[in-house]
Amino acid sequence: MNQGQTRNIYPTFEEVVKKRGRHTAVVFLGTRYSYQRLKDLSETFASALLHLGVKQGDKVILYVPNSIQWVIVWLGIQRIGGVCVPITPIYTPYDIEYIANDSGAVAIVCADINFGYVTRVLPKTNIKLVVISRMADLLPWWKRLFGFLFDRTPKGRIGLVENTYLLRKLLSKYHGQTDQLPEVEQAAEDLVEIMYTGGTTMRPKGVPVTSNSFLQSCHISVGGFAALIPPETNIIASNAPLFHILGQTAGMSTIIVGGGTLLIYPRVNLDAFLEAIQRFRVKTMLGVPLLYRMILEHSRLDQYDLSSVEIWFAGGDVLPVEVGNRWRDKFGKFICQAYGTTETCGGISMCPLDKDSPPKSAGRLYPGVKIQIVDPATLKPVKPGEPGELLVTLDSMVRSYWNNPEETKKSFVKLDGVVWYRTSDIMSMDEEGNLYFLDRTVDTIKHKGYRVSSSEIESLLKEHPAIMDSCVVGVPDSRVGERIKAFVVLKEDIKGITGYDLIRWCRERLPSYKVPQYIEFRDMLPKSKVGKLLRREMRSEEMRRQEK
Repeated sequence: MNQGQTRNIYPTFEEVVKKRGRHTAVVFLGTRYSYQRLKDLSETFASALLHLGVKQGDKVILYVPNSIQWVIVWLGIQRIGGVCVPITPIYTPYDIEYIANDSGAVAIVCADINFGYVTRVLPKTNIKLVVISRMADLLPWWKRLFGFLFDRTPKGRIGLVENTYLLRKLLSKYHGQTDQLPEVEQAAEDLVEIMYTGGTTMRPKGVPVTSNSFLQSCHISVGGFAALIPPETNIIASNAPLFHILGQTAGMSTIIVGGGTLLIYPRVNLDAFLEAIQRFRVKTMLGVPLLYRMILEHSRLDQYDLSSVEIWFAGGDVLPVEVGNRWRDKFGKFICQAYGTTETCGGISMCPLDKDSPPKSAGRLYPGVKIQIVDPATLKPVKPGEPGELLVTLDSMVRSYWNNPEETKKSFVKLDGVVWYRTSDIMSMDEEGNLYFLDRTVDTIKHKGYRVSSSEIESLLKEHPAIMDSCVVGVPDSRVGERIKAFVVLKEDIKGITGYDLIRWCRERLPSYKVPQYIEFRDMLPKSKVGKLLRREMRSEEMRRQEK
């Protein structure tokens, strides 16, 4: 299928299965799953969903770590024309409740270790069906036994109440009933997924993705790698989460349209991951810059043969020059940097694979991407080479947030009849077309590849009965991008509250990547004449501290 053609996701996947049925589609924890088996399992799950009352257009939350189950559930939802709502498996009940109600989800597939969180929000949502997945559900029996005997598999307590089912039992019960699946009439512009992204708002924003948008992004991604490796021979090792746009368009794309092999692990275990790269002769690796630093500093790195990898690919954050230089010195190959957003449904730019790029470059524009670099206050174009806010438009991007007109108005602008997405990133472009990331115009913190909203954490801290005011900023850190620091003002007569108490309180209400690493107590915080919090002054103060 050519990039310009439109089609639905599942029929596109079926075409790949016809060509690559016996070839390996996914490798999970060392076990291979062929394209045909992936199709059979996905359609079995689709049949189960239909029998349990989930129908075309229904929203289903996918609350599971990277796994073969994640892939099967996602494809099964596509097979019945449902709408998948993938979320990070470290979300707390606070976020799950909001996303369930905002999306209108009627079902959720969760890991057993997250089932307790799900039960807490069920009475406050419209979720009528819960499917529970265990990490080892689809592994061979001897691996499941080994994991049980040696306590190597994470386990969570579950209670099978009404409308709660085990994934493994559903796949067994509905095995062989896939011939009853009806054909799904779905237009290319129909909704297939709602991806929730962070940013400046207190709550995640839903990004509605259509079948056409998703497939176009997949073809762009596969086409980018195809310049060096034929798609059907590519073996991609991905540590990017599948709920994230990087994991989907750069990872899932190899299954949906490429015909290659995707290697996934539920979490980062460097020895297991490096051994898998060596064992399966991986050709492309996806990861955030932090992963590359971790690999370089791994004490047993020299024990593994990584020579099969032809493309080292980084996204989700800016790659430090020091990490890139050390990687080249160690392996003789450069790390290819890419830049994209959830709102554009994937990539905006990518460094060429056949030659090195200038330091700090975010690459050159993908085909079909148009940009403007403007003054963020006036939206007027800046002079060539000067920094400004990056505006982007392309066919596959969304034009609005789900159920959020206020944020849509802030982030999408119409100029000369064209809708542009405001990335809030300050960038520049040189004469050769290389993009450079310089700063952000909004109060977001980039921690371990995640965009974290300062205002979200501030708002949560103010809910604590001892806190009167708070300010949250990012503190530069070479390992994780930025660390999260909170300045808090306690209410009068409050005593005995420590930073540890507040961090523990945040851990109970926020995903781990949003929890502040530092708490500093202040008598007051800097405000403007109209009472607006001046975060820039706190950031400047932290920068001066680091320079000493």
